[in-house]
Amino acid sequence: MIPRFSKLLPAAAVLALCMSTSVLAQTAASASCVPASERQIEALFDRWNASLATQDPDKVVANYAPDGVLLATVSNQPRTSPAEIRDYFVKFLKGAPQGKIDSRTIRVGCNVAQDIGTYTFKFKDGKAVHARYTYVYEWLNGQWLIAHHHSSAMPESIAAK
Repeated sequence: MIPRFSKLLPAAAVLALCMSTSVLAQTAASASCVPASERQIEALFDRWNASLATQDPDKVVANYAPDGVLLATVSNQPRTSPAEIRDYFVKFLKGAPQGKIDSRTIRVGCNVAQDIGTYTFKFKDGKAVHARYTYVYEWLNGQWLIAHHHSSAMPESIAAK
């Protein structure tokens, strides 16, 4: 009986080696870093801001990762699902907001990037809101998506210049 199994052992070893090599190759491929420049990361805000201009909450939500989190400027509720993020933008878009970056710092890592700074939103009624923001982007399914977005109104009033 032992000689019969001894013939199967080399075949099993080869199969195990092939499977482990395949798993290692997949792991290495998923661990590779997608190069990104600061300009590419800057353009992600432009993409998001352009989606606001469409007045379509679904186009805005398309910028967020499926497990993305939104801590919005004018909501106490953390938005942790696409449906909750959409709900926020249904209301927010009624004011026809358009943002402009005032200052920013960008950090780029391996398949993750951060855009941190201040921006001003102007609304159709003429009002403006100055806020701080953080976008954390992740490379997911061949595109940069928002994994985390935090926006909060400036705690100190900004003097007119």
